[in-house]
This record gives sequence, structure tokens and C-alpha cells, in this order.
Amino acid sequence: MKKHLIIILAAVCAAIPSTYAQVTGANGQVIDTTDIYGERADSLDAAVFVSRQAGNYLSKGKEIRTEVISAAGLCKMACCNLAESFENSASVTVGYSDAVTGARQIRLLGLSGVYTQMLDETRPVMRGLSAPFGLSYVPGQWLESIQIAKGSSSVINGVECMTGQINMEHRKPTDEKPLFINGAVMSDTKLDLNIASSLQMGYKWSTVLLGHVSGNIATHDMNNDGFLDEPKMLQFNLSNRWLYMADNGMQIRFGVRALQDSRHGGQVLKDKDGNKHLYDKDSFILNPLEAAATGKVNPWGSDIFNRSINGYLKIGVPLNEDNSQNIALIADYSYQDMDSYFGATQYLAGQHSAYANLLYQNVINDSHRFTLGLNGTFDRYNEDFMRKYWMITVENQGWNGITDLANAGVFGEYTFHAGDKFSAIAGLRGDWFLKEGFKVSPRVTLKYMPIDEIVIRANGGRGLRYSTPLVDNIGVFSTGKAFAGAYDKHILEDAWTFGGNITYYMPFGASSNTYISFDYFRTQFAQQMVVDYEHYQNQISFYALNDKRSYTDNFQVDFSVDPVERFNITATFRYTNARIELEGQGLVEKPMTSQYKGVLNLQYATNLNKWIFDFTASVNGPSRVYGFMKDMEGIKERNGKYYSPVYPLLYAQVTRRFKGWDVYIGAENLTNFRQKDVIVGTKGADGLVNPRFASFDASCIWGPLMGIKAHVGFRFTLWKKA
Repeated sequence: MKKHLIIILAAVCAAIPSTYAQVTGANGQVIDTTDIYGERADSLDAAVFVSRQAGNYLSKGKEIRTEVISAAGLCKMACCNLAESFENSASVTVGYSDAVTGARQIRLLGLSGVYTQMLDETRPVMRGLSAPFGLSYVPGQWLESIQIAKGSSSVINGVECMTGQINMEHRKPTDEKPLFINGAVMSDTKLDLNIASSLQMGYKWSTVLLGHVSGNIATHDMNNDGFLDEPKMLQFNLSNRWLYMADNGMQIRFGVRALQDSRHGGQVLKDKDGNKHLYDKDSFILNPLEAAATGKVNPWGSDIFNRSINGYLKIGVPLNEDNSQNIALIADYSYQDMDSYFGATQYLAGQHSAYANLLYQNVINDSHRFTLGLNGTFDRYNEDFMRKYWMITVENQGWNGITDLANAGVFGEYTFHAGDKFSAIAGLRGDWFLKEGFKVSPRVTLKYMPIDEIVIRANGGRGLRYSTPLVDNIGVFSTGKAFAGAYDKHILEDAWTFGGNITYYMPFGASSNTYISFDYFRTQFAQQMVVDYEHYQNQISFYALNDKRSYTDNFQVDFSVDPVERFNITATFRYTNARIELEGQGLVEKPMTSQYKGVLNLQYATNLNKWIFDFTASVNGPSRVYGFMKDMEGIKERNGKYYSPVYPLLYAQVTRRFKGWDVYIGAENLTNFRQKDVIVGTKGADGLVNPRFASFDASCIWGPLMGIKAHVGFRFTLWKKA
């Protein structure tokens, strides 16, 4: 009975038509009633003017440590999608999950991106099946900013935040841009086209249409290992967002989005006539003896087809004239379908997800405000999994069925301001989980400014999330290893994160935004799904952390200055100490986790921003790699452990701005550094790894897969006439 009550409560919450707490104040500004990401002014009477916006900066006004990547920052590189938007940030590290699928993953505070809560204008996104490729499904030119909040953020958006939140702000229906077009082409033949159109239909109604198509014409194998460096891809993406602003200040926001993405990667083999062949899921034969007997070209690879549809509704209603009291509701539904094949393995899955949030806020006065609410999340997974792997004979693993995961919670958050000197946010959540029962999650954030030039922040709290082991670690499919343990279980992961930040704004430079900032954050797990490549040979073990230790310490320093007008220098360095207790090994350094990263970004703009020059250099520290990777090129031994090499990356871009037009040209990875050995396993007579054996592993990625890539592109903006 208790199980059914939780499902009903979560489903009822998810059925409420709702929105993020955005309402219009007396001055016509859109007010963020949760006060996490501050106010924004979407005005139909906005004037167009020329200004210079910082690309990356730390927000001085936020209670929690927040790094902002602005629209200008999103233009510093090609930024075809969200995964390519973090190269100027040492806070977020982006890498490949494997050498086959093209899936990208982020790390924040040294931990996988699944522990970072991804938000689309405060709606949780990229959960479950959408997580492996979700970064590639957000075009960079659809966004106007990204906010990266480190640590335990507000309880308002749910309980899944562990290492931080990344909130994406899309182009708005009220933008003064009836038409925006962006196109780019890479030297590896990847094409990218984005279209946005914001239209106002009177004072009350406005809409924005967002379109995207991308893909690659040709494929490459730069390291000649017989595997494509990136899969053959084609993506279509369409979104439509609406805003209704009533005379009484009520706002209604709603929208839909549909996406289709196909990826085809893996081996490329030639027949006797020299014709190239890619993986065919319908004719693939795993048994090497049987495959050889057929005499047919039979390459191993992956074939992934993703489709999704999403709809949301937001309503914000002021309860009095000065908007000191208001209510807001959010409802979001999405369906994700993923058909994926890896050699003789298939993973066919669908996910229905519903989320709802109901908020009430009361601003008592300038010093005191509180927010009360309830929300719920419901996920239904329909999975059909069958894995065949080769030991001495072909072995099978698999299951199929429906899994329901749900939680429903109540929360309260109190905010206190003592002028500009001190502020405190105390939040408390209570969540009922479908199988684990009731859990309490407290969170606290403090901000203190002893003088105007110094900002001190501290925060801490608890995060909880259901693991989806295979999807969270999609690289495991790109191996010949057997799966063992709890790979079909959804453990409730439990982590505490606490830390702080001190920022000093220095009185020199050509702007007031010269600062140096120091961070420290620690994430410690009470429960975690462990994916262990090292416990047994040719096997991947999935098990719960239970009473073992798992923690990450993250240190970072940021510096930014404009030495002269229109010239910005930003430098960042991050050090990570990540440890985990593995079966049979004890407490060891977490594998495949970079120890440090340093980033230097230089940007110079001529008068009126006619020419913009961007240069980014980064140095990426070593990662402890698995023992079976010891013979890969560049791997070095240190104290009985094996480490990847330190490597640099350089990026450059030049932009020329005309009236309504931007034209840009640039290049990535100017050092042409790439991980040459990306496939591990038993080699055949041709000297290439045979993917039919259990020793095969294409998930051992610690560096870039592609060498130098040039790009050229344009941006066209049609401004609304005054």
C-alpha cells in the first residue's frame, strides 16, 4: 500500500500544470521568485546598443559560488553544442565516454556529470536515458547563458543535486531578434546549422522558434586502428517556446521540443575489392570461428538511434499588488527512446519522465523571505537488454521488463539578508522514495562581505539520486567484458557536499571586474554505485559502496583582469584529489579522473567590437588508468600505478563583426595532440585489436580523440526595427 501511495503522490505532483516562479513586478521586470539565479529583464521596449560582455566571470551577487558563461563566452569557440561550451572553464571538464559512441561526459568537482543537476531554466533535464548524449542535444547558439553553481544548491529544484547545478538559459520569446541564423563547418566535415526566431504578437503573447541540424559528411580514422574516431552522425532538433503576460502580472510559459539522433560507429573493414564496410547489427556474428567461416566482411561497431519529445508548462501568479507573495507551478513531461546495438549486444529502452513543482513565496521585507513547496518525480523505464560476449563460447546476459522509480517531497527554504553584508539560506527537504522510504536532506548557504571588495561563501548539504548503472556508464557497452553484480539494480546514491569560496575584487585594471578567487569543496558518499574494472580480469563488477569510503577534494583558484580596455585575461587552475575504496584494493585514487587542469584565456576586441580575438590554452593533468592499459602509448608507471601523460590543448578564433553579421574562423587542438591508442585487447594477424574477445575495451579514454580541427562559420542577426 505504501508503494502505491508514493507512486500516486508522485504522479499527482507531475500532473499539476505548473511553472518556475517567474512573475512580473510593478516595473515590468520578470522576477525570479526562487532568487537562485537572480532577476532578468525581458522587456518589449528594450533598446539595442553596443556593449562588451565578459565571456566567463564569477557572479558577485549570488549567494552560492556561481560561474557564468555569457552569450559572449558561448561565441568564443565554435560551440556547436553544450559539450563544447566549457573549454574556457576549469570547473567543468569534458571528455568522451568511449571511442565508439561519441557520447560526451562532464565532470564537476572531480565527479561524473550524473552527479551534477542539469537544469533547463530550472527544470531538471538530462536524466536517465537522455544523460549520455544530452550535452550534444543542446546547441550552443540556442543559449544566452550558462550558470555553473558549485556545491549543494537550493532545495527548490529537487534532491538530485550533489556536486552542483548547471542551469541553461535559452533565447527568450521577447528577444528583439526576429531572425538569427548560425552556420559552421569543421575540417572533419561536421556541419552545424541553427535558426532562432523571436516574435511578439502584441503585448501579451510572444514565441521563439529554435531549429538545429548537424551531422558529418565523412568519417576518419586518424590513428589507423581500424575504428572510426567519431561515429557517423545526423541530428534534427526543433523547439518552440511561448510566453503569455497577463495585465495582472501572471505569466504562462510553455513549450515543446522534439529530437532525433542517429549514430553509427566502430570498425571499418575493407572487402577484397577495397570497399569499406561499417557494422551491420542484423548480420553481425560474434563467434570469431563462425565469422571467419562465412568469409564475409563482418566489422564490430555500434548503431544508436535516439528520439525524444518534451513538453513543459509554467505558471506564475502574484498574490498581491507588489508581488511580495506569489505562487508558481511547473510541469514537465518527456519521453526518451533509445535503440542501441553494440556488436551482438542490444539495449532497447524507453523512459517516461514526469516532474512537477509547486511553490509559494512570501517576501516579508528586505531581510526575510521564505519559500514553501512540494514536488515529485516519476520515471518509468521499459528495458530490453541482451548481451552476448565471447569467452571460450558465446555467453548471454540480459533481462527485459518495466522499472518504476519515484519520489515525492516537501520542502521549505528561508532566506535572511542583513543588508549587503550578510545573507543566509537554510533549506530542508523531506522526500518519500518508492523503495527506500523517507529521507531528509538539509542544505545551508552563507555569504559574508566584510568589505565591498571581499566576498566569502560557504555551503553544504545532502543529495540523493537513483543510479541507472548501464546508462550512467554507457562506455561499458564498448567492451568485450562480462557484466557482474548489480548492473540491473537502481541503488539510491547518497552524498554530502560542503565547501566554500573567497573572492577578492582588486582595485586595478581597466574594469571593476578584476578578482582572484579560491575554492574548496569536498564530496563524500554514504552510498554509491561502484563500477569496478579492476576486481576481476575481463569483467566489469557493479556493486554498492555500502560501508566503504568514496570522497573527492577539489581546490580551485580563478583570476581575471582587464589590463587595458577591451582586453581580458582569465586564468584558472583546479586540483582534484579523488579516492575510492575498491574490493580487493582498499582506498585508491579514482581511475580515469584528471588530477588537475589549468586554463588561460585571452580576449581582445578592437573599438566597437569590430574584430574579436580569442585564444585559450589549457594543460590537463594525469589520470590514474587501469592496469590493463599499461602498454598503451604514453602511459607511465609511478609507485606501482599507471598514469596518462600531461598534455596541452590550444584554441584560437578570430571574429569579424559587420552590421547584422559575424564571420569567424578558428581552430581547436592546435598542438594536434591526441590519444593515439584508444583500443585495448587481443590483436589479430593484421596487428589490430579483435573486438570479439573479452579483452577488447574501447572505453579507456583519457585524452582527445581528434587532432587539429579548423572551423569557419557565420552568425546573422536581424534586429527588430524600433
